[in-house]
This record gives sequence, structure tokens and C-alpha cells, in this order.
Amino acid sequence: MTADARDRLIVALDVESVEAARALIAQLGDAVSFYKIGMELAYGGGLDLARELKDAGKRVFIDLKLHDIGATVERATRQIARMGMDFLTIHAYPQTMAAARAGAGDLRLLAVTVMTSYDDADLKEAGYALGVAELVARRAAQAKAAGIDGLILSPLELSTIRPIVGPQVLLVTPGVRPAGADAGDQKRILTPAQAIAASANHLVVGRPITRAADPRAAAQAIVVEIAGA
Repeated sequence: MTADARDRLIVALDVESVEAARALIAQLGDAVSFYKIGMELAYGGGLDLARELKDAGKRVFIDLKLHDIGATVERATRQIARMGMDFLTIHAYPQTMAAARAGAGDLRLLAVTVMTSYDDADLKEAGYALGVAELVARRAAQAKAAGIDGLILSPLELSTIRPIVGPQVLLVTPGVRPAGADAGDQKRILTPAQAIAASANHLVVGRPITRAADPRAAAQAIVVEIAGA
């Protein structure tokens, strides 16, 4: 189990309290080096936990999917950058990406293309003229032009987007489920090995680890699968 493979797994701390997150982190121990803190936990004290994780030598991904007027996005991004976090998500709208880039400094930005819980029917219902594949490709090209560090996209788009953005842009994918796992609310999924083979840099995994009977063993199994891919 290499450190590189372990660093490619990001465990989503999608739990309701800091106490629950701390208990989970203690269970996972050194099996996990990279954590994601999303909206649920961030609004329940998770930003202080993010600082604790950084102090403990872990890497931290703040998943707030910023999207607002440019000045607000720039200032909010600058605040997260001051915390010394590793990744921050923003929505892949051109004005939002430009504003975040202005405030990011060394913070690495990940632009959300199309949520992995959406499919073509969902986009049509929301009023989009493009389907998932076309919209992801357009947003990927816009993100690269804006100097964004990486993209959030489903594993199904990895093989078509890598040629568009080249080798330097990080491709970070949720929607990853070990073989036989419940898909939950994800609609566009692959296994960890399939996602790595399709050129993902990092995999974001939540429930298959956090709700497992043995979270540490579940995380280790995914790291072994990543290493083997």
C-alpha cells in the first residue's frame, strides 16, 4: 500500500457533527491521509476541525461549491486560502472561476462541472439545452482557460475530458462505488479501479467507507484497488 495510492483517496466526512467526524477519523487512523469537509459538517463547526486536521499533517478539501457575485467569491476564496487548505470547490461558471482564481493564491481550485447526481433528464428539466457530456466538455474547456487547477466530474466523463484539459489539470471524481456497493443518489458511477484507469487523480468516497461496518478496512481495500489500477 503506497503513500501515493493513499493520497489519491479522499474520504468525505459527510456526517452531522464534529464529534461524529472525530470518531470516524480516529477509526480510520493512518489508513487515510486526505479528507473532504462539505456543507453539512462545515456549517456545524467543521472549519475548526479542518484546521485540526491540517495541524495533524492531513490534507483537507473544503467542498463548499462557491457560486455568487464575483466580489463575494473572491473574498470567500481568499478566506479559505488563509486557512491553508489544499482544495476548494467552486461552480464552473466563467465569472465565478475568474473571481476565485483572483482570491486563491496557492489554494488549488476544483471547478464543479455537472453534479454526479444529475443526468440528461435532470438538466433538461432545469432548462439546460445541453446534455451532460456536452456541458461537462464546455465547462472543462472554460476552466482550463481560466487557470483552474482541477475539475469535479463523474468517472464516466474522465476519458473524454482528459484530452481536452491535458495532463496537468487534476480530475477529481465522486460517484465512485466499489463493486457491489449501493449507488445511493449517484447516477454516473464507476468502481475505484475503473476510475483510476480512466485517468482520475483523486477519488472522493463517502458512504462506502463512512457507513461500512469497518471503515478502516473499507478504506484500505479501496487504497489497495487504487494501487493495483
